[in-house]
Amino acid sequence: MNYGNIKRRDIADGVGVRTTLFVSGCTHHCKNCFQPETWDFAYGRPFTAGTEAELLDELSHDFIDGLTLLGGEPFEPDNQRALLPFLRRLRAALPGKTVWAYSGYTLEELTGAVPSRARCEVTDEMLSFVDVLVDGEFVEALKDITLRFRGSSNQRIIDLPATRAAGRVVLWDK
Repeated sequence: MNYGNIKRRDIADGVGVRTTLFVSGCTHHCKNCFQPETWDFAYGRPFTAGTEAELLDELSHDFIDGLTLLGGEPFEPDNQRALLPFLRRLRAALPGKTVWAYSGYTLEELTGAVPSRARCEVTDEMLSFVDVLVDGEFVEALKDITLRFRGSSNQRIIDLPATRAAGRVVLWDK
């Protein structure tokens, strides 16, 4: 997997101060995407053990609330396979940090309730490490700059632990 950028101290992509990883590779190609260069799976730099160590070091600061994954598309199957070992290490080393993920896929597509090219052998485990999922493709016609943490009104901000406990989608409202 490649990545396009790391923002060490980001306040736009989740609650608090976050470290954000912009992965490369996306097959959605949303109209007026804010980062179309990340559609290319070869864009940027390789995600290596050194990259993981850099991220864990950044995330270890007390003032960093957690990690945000976006892109590109973190839930493209190849990206999931590359990110999962890192998420395991993150949870083991820094269990108090939250993980936000942005995906053009809906939760239903990721869980298999609706067929999707994103669902693969590691999707369920990857979702188990995510606290908040912002789901759904960006839709230019539904763009709304007043929305918090999302670009268009079709996108949902889902509290995944509450969703798992309730057995139904629970929107994040903190």
